[in-house]
Amino acid sequence: MAARHEIEVRYGEVDLQRVVFNAHYLAYIDHAMDRWMRELDAEFESLGWDFMLKRADLVWSGGAGLGDTIVVDSRVAAWGRTSFTVRHVLSVGDREVLTADITYVGVDAGTTRPTPVPESIRRHLGDAS
Repeated sequence: MAARHEIEVRYGEVDLQRVVFNAHYLAYIDHAMDRWMRELDAEFESLGWDFMLKRADLVWSGGAGLGDTIVVDSRVAAWGRTSFTVRHVLSVGDREVLTADITYVGVDAGTTRPTPVPESIRRHLGDAS
């Protein structure tokens, strides 16, 4: 399964070059992942499982500006026992802005102790493609 989320660029996210400041892209991806997980369970924290970023590989192709709508398309690219990698492609219209491969590790909620990804999460996020 893949997910699609839209985010509108706000005034405070644009720098002096009139494009989104680079750090905001990771916040956009975090927001998209949170929304994707909450599609499974609005009270996601009640599952007793959480995930945290282990590695982020980002490649920019262009910039987004004030008022642009960024579309975040996310899909699982690889599964491990306790980790998974999601490819996020961010676009404005038909123009790709950023590709990010983010590896997350599953943890017991409230800790940093790695734990296997629950089957319900695997089913919700879908097969690697």
